[in-house]
Amino acid sequence: MKKLIIAAALAASALAVQAKDIVETAVAAGSFKTLATALGAAGLVDTLKGKGPFTVFAPTDEAFAKIPKADLDALLKDKAKLTAVLTYHVVPGTVMAKDVKAGMVKTVQGSDVTLATTGGVTVNGAKVVKADVKASNGVIHAIDTVLMPK
Repeated sequence: MKKLIIAAALAASALAVQAKDIVETAVAAGSFKTLATALGAAGLVDTLKGKGPFTVFAPTDEAFAKIPKADLDALLKDKAKLTAVLTYHVVPGTVMAKDVKAGMVKTVQGSDVTLATTGGVTVNGAKVVKADVKASNGVIHAIDTVLMPK
């Protein structure tokens, strides 16, 4: 009986370790350092650690590197604009790549993005470079370009 209880406790702790939220999953991936910094600057860490579920089209560090440094620095200092840009990358619900339907989808920011599925998934023309990174409160799709709301 003791062995069974110990095995159950170990299994439960292993599940707890595996069940990382979107922020923890992004940080652990190692390719979203700028995104993690931006989420902190915008005060959105707790939101994306929340219940969700969320689908996040997450720009990689390489995507952020496409933005001129002065522009990126200015964006990171403008909390309102940064919040708008970051929430423009988030869609309510969990949508795996195989379930993406081409068309317009409303973001958490309030504007629509255009999803396409020809030759792989794209969002407003940005390519999904790594799909279906599962988190406890949703899914991350890494994209190659930072999306800017109109």
